[in-house]
Amino acid sequence: RSLKLVLFLIVCLQVECQERVVKHISTQPPSPAMAPEIRNRFGRILLSILCGVITVRCFVGYMNRTPILKGPVVFSPKIDPKTLQLALGNENQLLGSSPNGKYYKTVLDNGLTIAVKRLEPIEDDIPEAQRKSAKRRVQQELEMLASLRDRNLMSLRAYVRESDRFSLVYDYVANGSLEDAMNRVREMQLQLSWDVRLRIAVGIIKGLQYLHFKCMPRVFHYNLKPSNVMLDAEFEPRLADCGLAVLIPNMNTAASGYGAPECFQNCRYTDKCDIFSFGVILGVLLTGRDPTDPFFTEAATGGSLGRWLQHLQEAGEAQEALDKSILGEEVEEDEMLMAVRIAVVCQSDLPSDRPSSDELVPMLTQLHSF
Repeated sequence: RSLKLVLFLIVCLQVECQERVVKHISTQPPSPAMAPEIRNRFGRILLSILCGVITVRCFVGYMNRTPILKGPVVFSPKIDPKTLQLALGNENQLLGSSPNGKYYKTVLDNGLTIAVKRLEPIEDDIPEAQRKSAKRRVQQELEMLASLRDRNLMSLRAYVRESDRFSLVYDYVANGSLEDAMNRVREMQLQLSWDVRLRIAVGIIKGLQYLHFKCMPRVFHYNLKPSNVMLDAEFEPRLADCGLAVLIPNMNTAASGYGAPECFQNCRYTDKCDIFSFGVILGVLLTGRDPTDPFFTEAATGGSLGRWLQHLQEAGEAQEALDKSILGEEVEEDEMLMAVRIAVVCQSDLPSDRPSSDELVPMLTQLHSF
């Protein structure tokens, strides 16, 4: 800011001096012989002023441009940049992988356990100017994502820019992802009651409500699926990878079974696309089934989890879809049948027919007392 002020004062002084020269010339009685010289002086003065203004504007624009940072950028007082850099260089425990990166678990020297997502490298077959622009854009978006704070979001604690990739640092959560949990449920290695599943659904929709209605500008998740819903020690959900699909052009956003139809038809993404994905997740919690199960490719099921639920609901047979391991009291069954209706409407083909996250929060919380 001080440098800009100095440049501004220099230009002002230059203009003032030139005005004095002009004033001095104008007080002298002009002669025909002096007319060309006066015109030349005026031309040089105007050109000098113009060049000065352009120079200052270009310099200010350069100063305002976000520099590409190297090394760790930390947003948490619990993380020391040097300690983080050393930890990333060690062998870390692989937690999982996806087409856009791998998750690792690592422990810092102060005993803090963190999760690190190493994004896939930025393509090296593009011009250097475009690579720098891509890195600067990713960095700016990460700064914005680091400002998001909600109990149902995985907060970005730090990031590290290496030569060709970014590593993102989050809090470590003990129970892994919702995908891991549901796989264990299907293998009968874990019991998740309806109370816990409904609490997970409410936490997910509250996280979306924060992104859609409490952030300015609004943030869309773009890639909501069970593998991006992390569960803490109390099975409270936290949304991971929020907004990352915007940063990674080749990111796998077409999550099989979870993407809204308009995403594939016209590549337009709105908050209602997130709602569609949430509807599929709610259906998974209710039925225990994976939407990629070959069962849903059969014509009798309509081709998807949502159409299957809709068909059973319209036939008055929605109870047949419920996970048998959570059927219990009559009150709970009534709540689950109401949740089936919510899951079906969230997966409506037309985005305008889907409720907003702001509407869904009271709809779900009123099913049970939280």
